[in-house]
Amino acid sequence: MLASAAVGTTEVARATDWLGQASEPSSVPAQENLQGRLIASAPMLQNYAETSIGIAFAVTSMANGFVVIGRQPDLSDGHKVFCGGHRLADISDQVLQVRITGLLPATKYYYRIGADRIEYKGGYSMKNLGTEEDTTIYSFTTAGAKARAHFCVINDTHAKWQPFGLAIEKIAQLAPSCVIWNGDASNVEETMDALKLIYLNPDIERKDYAARTPYLFCPGNHDFRGMANRHLERLWMYRQPEERSTRDWDLGRNFAVRMGEVALIGLDTGEDKLDTNPLFAGIFKMTDYRKAQTEWLREALQHHEIADAPFLVVCCHIPLYDPNPKHNPGDLAPDDKDPRYSPDFAEWQRTCATMWCPLLEQAGAQLIITGHQHTYRYDKPTAGRPWAQIVGGGPEMGEYGGKKRPDKFPTVIEGEVRENILNVSVHNLISGNVQETFTFSPRKHAKAKKR
Repeated sequence: MLASAAVGTTEVARATDWLGQASEPSSVPAQENLQGRLIASAPMLQNYAETSIGIAFAVTSMANGFVVIGRQPDLSDGHKVFCGGHRLADISDQVLQVRITGLLPATKYYYRIGADRIEYKGGYSMKNLGTEEDTTIYSFTTAGAKARAHFCVINDTHAKWQPFGLAIEKIAQLAPSCVIWNGDASNVEETMDALKLIYLNPDIERKDYAARTPYLFCPGNHDFRGMANRHLERLWMYRQPEERSTRDWDLGRNFAVRMGEVALIGLDTGEDKLDTNPLFAGIFKMTDYRKAQTEWLREALQHHEIADAPFLVVCCHIPLYDPNPKHNPGDLAPDDKDPRYSPDFAEWQRTCATMWCPLLEQAGAQLIITGHQHTYRYDKPTAGRPWAQIVGGGPEMGEYGGKKRPDKFPTVIEGEVRENILNVSVHNLISGNVQETFTFSPRKHAKAKKR
């Protein structure tokens, strides 16, 4: 049975500036002439899972959206699923979201999107002005133990279109089962228009980049900054309450997904500054958020589909280890400053590592993939730290601060299980070559080998 649910979407109020932060909001070009079209973007597959999927797309005026989904390529068996839950169909003039549950694991589905244009003048004055459907039929395959174990990770794209476009083209070439967007997709976003540009209408050639390849999302510190980012669920939906325990309803970004022989865990390291930093006026509450994720993680690792997977791969934005003893560990109270460390924000997250890593080590995690530092690095396992860490590169194209920096290049990190070995390749998007490759054995013999 197919079920639907959606998160409501409304216009986000425009804020002023972002408390003097150095990073700039993403620029929003003038909207293209849509010639009366209602649907204003290709669909985006969100929150890849075993029995559910989210589908979001932009619209130009008030509408109620729907997805026609089925297992036949021509959708002759198609079933229409609308935005909204049991009581009301959701309407929005910005982004429509359809959450489809009750799907079969590791199963291919076909779908197309559509919307009803709604004239709304008040509670007793509303009218359906007609339906618009995208004639393109897309497809996706759900996760599950029998799915193909092949994933890609991108990070720190920061609305920089050249490196983002290169990443999307590489992903199209590799054709993974899913992509993990590992944080800092944005900068400081105050409006829904900015969010739609980043996720639904990016300034790249392949506009339907997420229409057939499902995405998972681990937020970065920048993805909390700005009024629109504070309500990112209006564009990038949470999983629905029925997909989570009551205790975890607010943990909409965490995921524990089985994909073939791989168990994927997604954690949210949150802001790179402390809640007590006066810059944030006391309106960030990351301390309790991280603690809540610890309890979620403890139980998620025990789920049979996660515990039984030969490989355990974890994604989060801020690194959980750093070899430089002078790098800021993110717990320098109250304002992130100490003369022994630099810079004045977290280069890595010691608090998260203290809470999460014992659980991950007990579970036999082989690999943690992070970002944040904008420079690719591989940290091999040690006797005291049995997991490897890959830090993905940032959006810089071989230059930084006006100087040539060959160590600054964007990456796509690819993982694929072949012959019971997890092969991880780090693709350098400037050279077009594989920078390094690593292999991981199943969890009982979790060793990373560089070759």
